[in-house]
Amino acid sequence: MQQLAVPVTQPVPRAFGPLRNHHCRHLLAIAGTAALISLSALAGANESLQIQNEYAHPHQLVDVGNGRKINLYCMGTGSPTVIFESPLGLASWEWLFVQPKIAKRTRACAYDRAGMGFSDANPAAGSSAQAVQDLHALLQAAQIAPPYTIVGSSYGAMHAELFTYTYPQEVSGLVLIDGQHEDTIKRLDAITEGKFTPHYAQVSEGYQACATATQKGFVPGSAAYKDCVGGPIPGIEKRLAAALLAEAKSAAHWQTSAAEMSNMIGSSADQLRGARRSFGDLPLITLTRGVSPYAIPGKPQSATNKAVEAENKAIQEQVAQLSSRGKNRVVAGAGHLIQDDKPDAVVQAVLDVLAMQKMPGS
Repeated sequence: MQQLAVPVTQPVPRAFGPLRNHHCRHLLAIAGTAALISLSALAGANESLQIQNEYAHPHQLVDVGNGRKINLYCMGTGSPTVIFESPLGLASWEWLFVQPKIAKRTRACAYDRAGMGFSDANPAAGSSAQAVQDLHALLQAAQIAPPYTIVGSSYGAMHAELFTYTYPQEVSGLVLIDGQHEDTIKRLDAITEGKFTPHYAQVSEGYQACATATQKGFVPGSAAYKDCVGGPIPGIEKRLAAALLAEAKSAAHWQTSAAEMSNMIGSSADQLRGARRSFGDLPLITLTRGVSPYAIPGKPQSATNKAVEAENKAIQEQVAQLSSRGKNRVVAGAGHLIQDDKPDAVVQAVLDVLAMQKMPGS
């Protein structure tokens, strides 16, 4: 396959937390599942420091059973509640550009999946079904009543869709951001002579290598430390930087991330495939990246790369068509994690889905 962001001979560094290793921003692209928030967008605004700090500590630690707690951060008031579902291996701070703006309209809640951020680990974590089970238990325990509008990015879109299929009466809208599909690998393999499967396998090995390294402990200056933890980034609020560093060294984080990567193309894909059906007339907007994460900067886009991007767009459009009220939007200038590159496009999509909903008494 042509124009991958990372040659397959390189070790795949974990583009771990949205604020670290900005020099690795484009190294996410093999799996298309994790990325870094644009450092310039954060560090260039002093007013963002307070927002960053709000994501640097746990908020509401909710017991979801057997003493296991999940971190929930809600702001704003109103209904429906907007729930943010993060990409693979990322925590609630992934939404710091979007959540505060949505909270001006209604209640907006982000949470850390098991093993991420400030949430306790769960040996069973990793699959969409487990994420759905945890999220539903979290919302019930926190007494956050439906309806919910769920915003899911990348792998998080799979969780958002499965939640909707599992609890259709509780979901009033969906926003899916360049969502992973149960057949993404199969479809991209079909147009690249089977080259996507080994790339995903390599990324999975990278996650597992970091999980293994945590068992021995990261040694500053070592290759494992560089690949999995990275160095400090200037301009990040010090408390959030400390939280990111702690997660980067966490065995639970890496073990869960490795499980998520494996499940994304395994059991989670099977779970969503088995549930797949029409969304009826559910308000739904899918967002498609406008910039290929697989293209090599400064090089002409190859025919293979164009075909991959066309197929990704087709996938997002087909998901949108599962609702009679579904729409797909291509976001120019945005890579895979659109909430990082073009957060206002995500905000607008959420507001539009909220406006499409018929609330009681309206």
